[in-house]
Amino acid sequence: MIDAALIVIFRTQSDIEANVVEALLDSHGVETLRTAGPTPGLFPFSLNPLGETQISVRAEEAAEAVRIIDSHREQVGSGMVVTLPQAFDALEARVGYRFRDRGLLEHALTHRSKAHEDPSGGVADNESMEFLGDAVLGLVVSDALFHAFPTYSEGQKSKIKANLVSTASLAEMAELMGLGEYMILGRGEEKTGGRHKQALLADTCEAVIAAIYLDGGLEPARQFLLRELGRHIEEARQPEYFGRDYKSRLQERLQGLGRPLPSYRITSEVGPDHSKLFYVEVVVGEAVLAQGAGRTKKDAEQEGARLALTELAKNE
Repeated sequence: MIDAALIVIFRTQSDIEANVVEALLDSHGVETLRTAGPTPGLFPFSLNPLGETQISVRAEEAAEAVRIIDSHREQVGSGMVVTLPQAFDALEARVGYRFRDRGLLEHALTHRSKAHEDPSGGVADNESMEFLGDAVLGLVVSDALFHAFPTYSEGQKSKIKANLVSTASLAEMAELMGLGEYMILGRGEEKTGGRHKQALLADTCEAVIAAIYLDGGLEPARQFLLRELGRHIEEARQPEYFGRDYKSRLQERLQGLGRPLPSYRITSEVGPDHSKLFYVEVVVGEAVLAQGAGRTKKDAEQEGARLALTELAKNE
């Protein structure tokens, strides 16, 4: 069992339930491995404060193990059977990482709108995973830039990092992986086009980064991020990288068209302090040319300028 590819199929905080599941699966010839919580983090404190116990089986026996547990639910108790949707196979292929515990991936895809619709309180949203994913992203990107650009100033590296971890960058990464079609949304968010909102895509991307880190550790998360962001890191080697940004490009474009210079107006701030989103309108003359969102005011303004350039291009 040590060398086998394992998948978590059952979670519980009860040793009795864990014993029952182990005995049940053993009686059906399914070998199990019992562990206490997800992969430990970088620091010496528990990532599993509630004492959760996990039961894992070989990947090829996972579907049968779930079927056995479901068919004996009265004996098993209230522990959670980890879902094994086949759709995750395609997502894992796009992400380039196979999860041992697909429950972490499902958690990462679950938006708070879905959790709020569950009266039992049994659905956990991905906000805490966004918080962790943001930290992992920042560490990996900072380390990569430190080694890739030893002669660049701190300000130059900070600008590259800001671009790489921006809402626009993360949303683009999410779109390339097709995360939108896998997000687990509430009915209201579904109706308002949540699968295509840049802020939601960026948040989900951060949560998936956290899921990879929790499932496999820092190295798989690092490999994933460098694979996805490598092209953009290389772009920072170009001489023109620091001379232009979306706001500068928009200003130049409007000047070329003989139109007024843009102004940026903060319309709202949404969310908790650790995951706040700023919404900005790009105003040209009396007209709102575009709206942008971002984790910082500068990020939101850059995104608004990018969308404004897109609108100008449509009208040419």
